Amino acid sequence: MQYPATELVLDANGHVYHLGLSIDNVAENVILVGDQGRVDLVASFFDSIEHSSQHREFVCKTGMYKGKRITALSTGIGTDNIDITINELDALYNIDIANRVDKKYFTSLNLIRIGTCGILHPEIPVHSFILSTHAYGLDNVAHFYEIEFNEKEKALNKAITDHIGLPEGIKTYTTEASSGLFTKLTSDRTKEGITVTSSGFYGPQGRQLRLKNRTSELNDKLTSFNSGGHRITNFEMESSALFSLGKALGHECATICLGIANRPNKEFSTGYNDDMLELIEYVLDRI
Repeated sequence: MQYPATELVLDANGHVYHLGLSIDNVAENVILVGDQGRVDLVASFFDSIEHSSQHREFVCKTGMYKGKRITALSTGIGTDNIDITINELDALYNIDIANRVDKKYFTSLNLIRIGTCGILHPEIPVHSFILSTHAYGLDNVAHFYEIEFNEKEKALNKAITDHIGLPEGIKTYTTEASSGLFTKLTSDRTKEGITVTSSGFYGPQGRQLRLKNRTSELNDKLTSFNSGGHRITNFEMESSALFSLGKALGHECATICLGIANRPNKEFSTGYNDDMLELIEYVLDRI
């Protein structure tokens, strides 16, 4: 099958349209960050930098860290941007861009998200490293694809949804992090649990300002969930699309976040740059 110009969209340089990158610009180990400024934090650890670019919100730096070639790439906020990022990274490695056909040999990428999150348990301190076992998606990105979730993922999704209850019309899904990357990243420094991926920051995460929301009891229900040893630890806005799309395409995917808000305790970090640098170095040393 040859991909037409309207499906595999390229820019005038023959680079993937949104990221503005070629395969030579991107390593097989990719650190994904939401914040554009965090790319520089990751790259500050590199021993050398071979590529640096920015197109829209997608800032990219590729270099070497202790003998490993690594790309730091910003995605912006939300699962919609993850949809773009994952498809275009996969296209770079697994589609012959010039001829618009699939490559004969497949390359699996390591895609690790380093982000920030809200903590859902009062005993977990702000600035903890939160490592996702699964992502519970309140977004709808995965529903646009033919993705087969396994029976354990389906059962866990049903257990969470039955426990919390949601406004009519919200269809959820649950997907597991890649076991290999999870094992590399887990330690006595990390708190592990299910990450809730929200489609917004305010109402979808139980916040209410002037506009009344329909999820005022959501956080308490998420905190109280416990099934088969699984509990929900945190809120963020990208991991469900990363895990579902990335894994369906054959890539290894993981998320580790710095908890900057403890929602039950109503505590928000007053400054976390040093802790984020520590988390970045922690990840770079383990992938």
